Amino acid sequence: MAESSSESMTHWLLERLARFPDRDAIVEPRHAMTYRGLLQRIEAWSEILANRGLPAGSVIGVQGPASPEVCALFLTLLLSGRVAVPLPASGEEHRRDLEIAHVQVLVDFAAPAAWSFESVMSSTAPAPLLQRLRERGCGGLVVFSSGSTGARKAALFEVDTLLRRYREPAGGYRSLLFLQLDHLGGIHTLLHALAHGGTAILSEDRRPEPVCRSVERYRVELLPTTPTFLRMLVMSGLYERYDLSSLRLITYGTEPMPSSTLAALTPLFPHVRFKQTYGLSELGVLPTRSRTPDSLWLEIGGVGCEARVVDDVLWIRSETAMLGYLNAPSPFDEAGWYNTGDLVEVDGAYVRILGRTSDVINVGGEKVHPVEVESVLLEMDDIREATVWGHHSPVMGHIVAARVTPRGLDDAATLEQRIYRHCQGRLAPWKIPAYIEVIDGEHHGPRFKKLRAHAVAARVTSA
Repeated sequence: MAESSSESMTHWLLERLARFPDRDAIVEPRHAMTYRGLLQRIEAWSEILANRGLPAGSVIGVQGPASPEVCALFLTLLLSGRVAVPLPASGEEHRRDLEIAHVQVLVDFAAPAAWSFESVMSSTAPAPLLQRLRERGCGGLVVFSSGSTGARKAALFEVDTLLRRYREPAGGYRSLLFLQLDHLGGIHTLLHALAHGGTAILSEDRRPEPVCRSVERYRVELLPTTPTFLRMLVMSGLYERYDLSSLRLITYGTEPMPSSTLAALTPLFPHVRFKQTYGLSELGVLPTRSRTPDSLWLEIGGVGCEARVVDDVLWIRSETAMLGYLNAPSPFDEAGWYNTGDLVEVDGAYVRILGRTSDVINVGGEKVHPVEVESVLLEMDDIREATVWGHHSPVMGHIVAARVTPRGLDDAATLEQRIYRHCQGRLAPWKIPAYIEVIDGEHHGPRFKKLRAHAVAARVTSA
């Protein structure tokens, strides 16, 4: 087992960080931390952890929003052979997560400049996967699934396996950390920026206007986000009020992109390259290549990653895959393939993601993909957001139901008539929503990902 003192802590990523001493590594409204300052904080955290008797192999939770200090501690855990468990803002709902991950100590950043240690008593024996990781002297990372399709699962990754993809030198971006460190997308953004001499820009608020303000103020070059956020950006018109000319690349993932949203985006940002990303809590963020910037077709795979399609469902085998769940059986088959549960269309080496198998609506034997209907609804200037799901029907099996948030103040009956007229000729009859619910509210969670589970659970009377 590796020593935990800062003097013996060596890693290729630390050597890489040392190449850019005077560049800004992490920036937030209150503070900018250079690479030299980041390395100093990593060394300080290494000493703090060692003095508290937390050697390599210790499982340590980090709770709170991203800040330069949180990022420094997170990197210290990854690079010192410990196991990092990043968690979102504090709350009793995460107590169960601490036990599942076998966290020994929780470092809680209740305020940007304040943190506290809390010992955590576990009532269960350490998971065998954690034991094997300790015996090999490897650092680890535990990431929880969102739980949108069931109970939250704790995925354990080996750190060096995850970091391997960042070792090849490349150009670094000034990147906005849109997703937080409890999400693999946020971790990927941070590691990609720092491993290549870029700058991670932290934003306290991920609504469109604060994000636009950050892009303008800090000259952000890379904006990694979600289709839901990009739809909100289009509808807000804020791209006309703020200087977003520094943007070079916008990446989007975590959910299918409606074709109408992408079609609206590309003319607004003619000098920006759009790229679709793909990743899962079990596999990490995978290498992808969009066929063209305005296309939803992408190629998934590359060195250490393979993709195949079985019965229209995407399967992945990747070297960056998790070691396994800490609280559930392994989802991999004997050859290491993982069923993503994503339905796809295939065109040569490219696939187009249609949505989750669990989201498919069966209307009298005809399959309907919610994102196809949502894309048509979002073509309408009247509609700010739309979520489509299948509602049980004793006659048809399901009917297509839609929840929409309008832009204006038209009455619901008038809006429904416009929706029906718009869909006619654009969608097959069985795909046109048979029930429409008009709401004044958002359709997404804190990660700006559409809450389909909420729509499915909604109590809807039949049409």
